[in-house]
Amino acid sequence: MYYFWAVTLILANAISWLSNALSAPGNWLIVAFTALFAWFFPSDGDRGISWTTVGVLAGIAAIGEAIEFAAGAAVAGKRGGSRRGMALAVAGTLIGSIAGAFVTLPIPIVGPVIGAIAGGAAGAFAGAWVGEYWKGKPLKEGYHIATGAMLGRLLGTAGKLLVGATMVVIAAIDALI
Repeated sequence: MYYFWAVTLILANAISWLSNALSAPGNWLIVAFTALFAWFFPSDGDRGISWTTVGVLAGIAAIGEAIEFAAGAAVAGKRGGSRRGMALAVAGTLIGSIAGAFVTLPIPIVGPVIGAIAGGAAGAFAGAWVGEYWKGKPLKEGYHIATGAMLGRLLGTAGKLLVGATMVVIAAIDALI
């Protein structure tokens, strides 16, 4: 029965990892599911997950959030982006991620993930561009900043997905070995 729940944990963590593409807190869901597993199956030497692993996963999740935030803000900010542009880029990312995932639903498995990533990047671009235009910046400058917001969003998502994949593997190893 233990291995059934261990495999269930791995599947739940993998789905949580994929939710990062939708701008959802997937890495924190991995921490939550792993903590729940550790509560019911504490490490007894042979099997189970230790609370040390849960703590390590929480630390790694925090690093993933920092990477995502820093990448998104750094690139656009370096290009002269305003707070309004960055706020609208975040809103555009959320809307674009959901819309992109929805539009690509007919493509099995990878469609919604790719759609969410592409939609989030397009939403970041659109939000930043609208924000900069609204601030009165010229179209060319708004385009330059919006391109930075899109690039930063893609880099941030890639970093967060990489961190999340590492978390899934760590939890799986601790649960199975």
